[in-house]
Amino acid sequence: MNTKTVVITGASRGIGRASAIKFASMGYNIAASCIKNTCALDTLKKEACRCNTRCITYTGDMGNYKDVEEFFEIIQKEYGTPDVLVNNAGISYTGLLQDMTPEEWEHIMHTNLYSVFYCSKLVIPMMLKRKSGKIINISSVWGCTGASAEAAYSAAKGGVNAFTMALAKELAPSNIQANAIACGIIDTDMNSFLSKEEIEAIKEEIPACRLGTPEEVAEFIYQLAESSSYLTGQVIKFDGGWV
Repeated sequence: MNTKTVVITGASRGIGRASAIKFASMGYNIAASCIKNTCALDTLKKEACRCNTRCITYTGDMGNYKDVEEFFEIIQKEYGTPDVLVNNAGISYTGLLQDMTPEEWEHIMHTNLYSVFYCSKLVIPMMLKRKSGKIINISSVWGCTGASAEAAYSAAKGGVNAFTMALAKELAPSNIQANAIACGIIDTDMNSFLSKEEIEAIKEEIPACRLGTPEEVAEFIYQLAESSSYLTGQVIKFDGGWV
């Protein structure tokens, strides 16, 4: 039986790290990247290898096309064609649009949106040769509804959602599926700027009465990776009924 391979960006912590551990536990080979935390990737690699699977890591910016090219050259050399791509790399920005610099806007777009394009562009020709593959994009409910003081983040995630739906139509005839998970508030470092009082107020708004966990998102990502080929083009909210 051939071992499957998953590529996960933004894998040093949070949803990406939990996803890498989940896939490793299910026997997948792992290709994991992050922008700068090499030590965290090394720790992830050790943990993944305890599952008797292979793990390669890459430190680089998925919002930089040259870095993405180098990452995928390594992946192809080590594993061949990936079965699953999880576009998870992302950053947040909170502040009024009028106070945002053009450089900050570009940084959000490159990390949260351009990275999805770059990684998808490079993996698709590989998947087309085999006529199979799954692309799973990690988005946000703010890409569906917009959030005050998060215009750039909302715009980037809205772009991810539209990109996913369009790409799914383009790739469906080749048996490649593309779906997005629009996460609500997940208990990760990205939301560490929120105070305890703010977290409690948000919990009161969520019908599930709590934040989601990275492990829950990871489990859902794995389910999508193993799902029917008829499931494609969907932006699925994963938010405890919040939005």
